Amino acid sequence: MSLDLNALVREAHEKNDYDSLVCLIPYAKLIGMECLRLGDDMVFRLPANKDNIGNPTLPAIHGGVIAGFMEHAAMLHLLMFMGTPHMPKIIDFSIDYLRAGHYRDTYVQCQVWRQGRRVANVAITAWQTTQTEPIATARAHFKVDEP
Repeated sequence: MSLDLNALVREAHEKNDYDSLVCLIPYAKLIGMECLRLGDDMVFRLPANKDNIGNPTLPAIHGGVIAGFMEHAAMLHLLMFMGTPHMPKIIDFSIDYLRAGHYRDTYVQCQVWRQGRRVANVAITAWQTTQTEPIATARAHFKVDEP
């Protein structure tokens, strides 16, 4: 069975419901990732979930959950807005943790710095209370040409 990603993306945009795209990535579904369309922008949300806690003393979200959330947000962002007819594949990912990710909702926004025929460069910012105080920033490169 062939999966028509372009049709799924088109339908998600029309209905403003991106759950079908999130469900394509099992880890994104496991951590509870959500997509929120705000005008022309897409914001990804990771609801507070006790299963995502890494440090119960603070409590704080596990750094691997934050990184995975940011990576998958960038992948979905490319799928939704760059017209790639297949799932982008990660080449590399570099993250800077700036503050503790406390036990509360976390948000991510992505910006594509450059997309060529083969590779796309994406900047990713994660925050919790205010976007001007990020908890982490990351850079990712994705292979976007046909597999």
